[in-house]
Amino acid sequence: MIKILFALILGASGVLAFSPFDYWPMAYVSVIGLLFFATQSSRKTALYTSYFWALGFFAFGINWIHVSINLFGGVPLILSYLAVLLLAAYLSLYPLLFAYLIQRFQIKSAVVFAILWTFTEFLRGWVMTGFPWLQFGYSQIDSPFYGIAPLFGVQGLTFFVVWIAALLLNSAKAGWNRTDRTLTLAISSFLMAFGLAFAAFYAGGKISSEEQSSSSAKALTITLVQGNIEQNLKWDPNYFSNTINIYQTLIAPHLGNSDLIILPEASIPTLENQVQPLLQNWQAAAHNSGSEIIVGTVYHDETQNRFYNSAIVLGDPHNPYQLTNTNRYNKHHLVPFGEYVPLENLLRPLGSMFNLPMSNFKQGDYLQAPLTAKGIKLASAICYEIVLGNQLQQNLANANSDVILTISNDAWFGDSIGPWQHFQMARMRALENGKAVIRATNTGITAFIGNQGQVLQQALQFEATTLTAELKLEAITTPYSVFGDKLLYLLSVILLLFNILTALLRRKLQQLATLKAE
Repeated sequence: MIKILFALILGASGVLAFSPFDYWPMAYVSVIGLLFFATQSSRKTALYTSYFWALGFFAFGINWIHVSINLFGGVPLILSYLAVLLLAAYLSLYPLLFAYLIQRFQIKSAVVFAILWTFTEFLRGWVMTGFPWLQFGYSQIDSPFYGIAPLFGVQGLTFFVVWIAALLLNSAKAGWNRTDRTLTLAISSFLMAFGLAFAAFYAGGKISSEEQSSSSAKALTITLVQGNIEQNLKWDPNYFSNTINIYQTLIAPHLGNSDLIILPEASIPTLENQVQPLLQNWQAAAHNSGSEIIVGTVYHDETQNRFYNSAIVLGDPHNPYQLTNTNRYNKHHLVPFGEYVPLENLLRPLGSMFNLPMSNFKQGDYLQAPLTAKGIKLASAICYEIVLGNQLQQNLANANSDVILTISNDAWFGDSIGPWQHFQMARMRALENGKAVIRATNTGITAFIGNQGQVLQQALQFEATTLTAELKLEAITTPYSVFGDKLLYLLSVILLLFNILTALLRRKLQQLATLKAE
């Protein structure tokens, strides 16, 4: 029982490394705990303690999900917490697989620990559309090692966290067992890893500074609109006119003063098809003032009878708005149960938990043309999509976009840690790709993020307000923005092969030494 409690606590402590807590060293403490459990001499002990470590990590880290299930799904509080626990129990299978592989192959090498973790994290982000939340690399965005991200992305930073944690654990074990050779090897590997980290830090900074110094940066005055519409009122037809009045009041002072005005996800809480007069009025106001507006909508493609979580541009003199306008982005990666229901014929009849508002969307294309506004290209990610670094990187590379745009509505999760974790992930996308991120949300966190992940301006949560900045769009090309996760996967394969060959050579030398001794 003590081991289980200890495992739960060490797992939960890892969440403190992420926003809003931001104690990044806790990532190493927590991962050392996992590795300690996973390398126990008893396989049974290793597996169940590793599983409970993961359960503590995920149950605490994603507890914010219960807010939407309870408050907006109409599910009793205890059942909403049970749903979160079930999801955490599923996600914990991946660290359990990690521990099993360590036990099965009796892994001792620190770098192989990191390779195995990368493999299981890939599975977690891919199986059943994936849920790559709480990757430890995100917690390092404000650490001295952030320069790894422009080279290898958030997964590369996660690889580094596990590698360093494993080296620290191996060094501690060697010191405890007084094995000088092993201790020397572990310390040498540890110093090498830190050397590589600081080389990456230097390289990441050098990439940014050189590109910025040679770039002819475009500058736009951009206004982000935060309507702060309460989620329980957002889809209430009786509150619709209030919602429109709030947005019109917030937009009006910036028409003609800002080049681009951006509203949040689904800011107009009805079908876009049903409010064409309103959008044509906004189109005219934007065009006459010289501004352009990006609006999150719910779009019904009547020809295919498909509904999309969408974003459109108003005011473009070269491509005036109409319902069939191609200057549109349709969200690709949908949130299970929030935006679509898997096995809906089976699950929807079971109750309100499977019938959240607007949970019948269809997917847009994986690769889409960027939105164009005021002469710039905006690679778009709606809400949850900003978590998917690989998808965004491919869309950026496909069209050579100038900036990343993400619109969201985190009102679903109230005053919890969820929106802060989401915001941290948006910052990582900027750092990985060397592109500024513009983030407009309903209740926060609305912000301008620089091309190295730094927060330039940020609005307070839960206020109806606007945020205006003159944003310079530096042209930075990072290795990650070109190659995505391929560099990390290639490095992992090379390191794994090197480790296998080294082990085989060591075994052969031992066999030869034994034969000579005989």
